[in-house]
Amino acid sequence: MSDVQPPASTTTSPADTGLAGGVIGGDWPARAADSVERVVDSVRSKTTGPAIVISRVLVYGLVGVVLGIIALVLLLIALMRVLDSYLPQGVWLPDVIVGGLLGVAGLFSWRKRRPASL
Repeated sequence: MSDVQPPASTTTSPADTGLAGGVIGGDWPARAADSVERVVDSVRSKTTGPAIVISRVLVYGLVGVVLGIIALVLLLIALMRVLDSYLPQGVWLPDVIVGGLLGVAGLFSWRKRRPASL
């Protein structure tokens, strides 16, 4: 009676029964998670990436334009003060000089415009 072996275990694994674990492989949850992550990363790079670039261009462009306008105004104020200090006591002469410069800049801009197409 010592030669009798105990019966084999009656529990079976999914791989033995032919269920999903045996057909796909034992690591299907990890592969499914990797696939989902890959798809989400792909969608994110195609949508969020360009949106971030566009928003950065808009924000930095707007900040640059505002700072440029501020610098131009401060430059004009400094020019007026310098002209008032160094020109003879004529009150109108600095106004004529700065007005002439701004008028020339306006005429140049007006000439470079494109006419509206009809």
